Amino acid sequence: MATAQRTKAPAVTSAQGKGGQRLAAAFDAVNTLPALAETTSRVAKLTEGEATSLAEVTELVESDTAVAIAVMKAANNGGGPRGRVSNVSDAVKALTPAGVRAIAGSLQTYDLFQPVSSWALLPERFRRHAITTRHAAECIADVADVSGRDELATAALFHDIGQLVLMRLYPGYEVILGDRSSTPEQRVKQERRELGIDHTLVGGVLARRWGLPPVIASAIERHHSEGAKGLAAAVRLADLIAHHSAGDVVSADAMDEAAKAVGISDRRLHQLVYEFPLAKVPRKNRGEPCPLSRREVDALRGLAEGKVYKEIAAEMGLSASTVRTHLHNVYRKIGAADRAQAVLVARERGWI
Repeated sequence: MATAQRTKAPAVTSAQGKGGQRLAAAFDAVNTLPALAETTSRVAKLTEGEATSLAEVTELVESDTAVAIAVMKAANNGGGPRGRVSNVSDAVKALTPAGVRAIAGSLQTYDLFQPVSSWALLPERFRRHAITTRHAAECIADVADVSGRDELATAALFHDIGQLVLMRLYPGYEVILGDRSSTPEQRVKQERRELGIDHTLVGGVLARRWGLPPVIASAIERHHSEGAKGLAAAVRLADLIAHHSAGDVVSADAMDEAAKAVGISDRRLHQLVYEFPLAKVPRKNRGEPCPLSRREVDALRGLAEGKVYKEIAAEMGLSASTVRTHLHNVYRKIGAADRAQAVLVARERGWI
């Protein structure tokens, strides 16, 4: 993983009158973020029948940040049940497929290939990085000590929403945003130095204005923080993996720190980063929590890869007898008769 030399991008020219009125206008612009026309069309087709799969609707909503934002806002501001909804899966369930259809149909749209202005180009670039980060987050959730898989996916989708606000506030922000000779951490420091604020803090404010739960807002505003823990650390690592896979320069130290914060070893991190560009992340089955511990999942994953006890033990730093105990606990917990059935059940339920 390459580290970057410190480079200085051209200074940002601040827009005049960037007070409360301009900030409110910038928030309003993000509130009406356009969705990809293909996404809204697919939502309409998927939800036109009565027997619509909630998992498929969730997957489609999470493929477009603008749709996901609109759905989460609706679920947390009168469109869903009382109480905070912290992930897209629960929001879709609360709103029903018909409600999601109505929300998606009300959004402004853009086409992939239509010529547009600099601001209008941003939603597509933002959508692609958000989706890549969500996929990285799902890969991390497979091997990390992170609670709340669905919350992690939502936080990963929304982690850079503050950039959209800063783009509206500062005409020169594109210079910082487009500087790929600096690491993400260096760009955040430049935002603070030249603008007096950074996109993580603005994103946290915006998430709270939308009524999103504190766990999501906190992960957004801390995902570039040194010493980030829990959900924020997982989002930080997912963001770095997404940048690395796009060929951007990232800090190896930042990646190592985020990995350690979520319990990922150096060996597992290098494997994750190496395999990520080729990874195809299937949607995990929703609504059925995994009853297995992280150690048990790791042991079962070793079986799924065709390894014997001794090989699994060496990889996990355990004895073969301890691995055997973990696997017998797996069989007991999920009611499997043997290793083949255990692997099959775990795969069907999205645990490995």
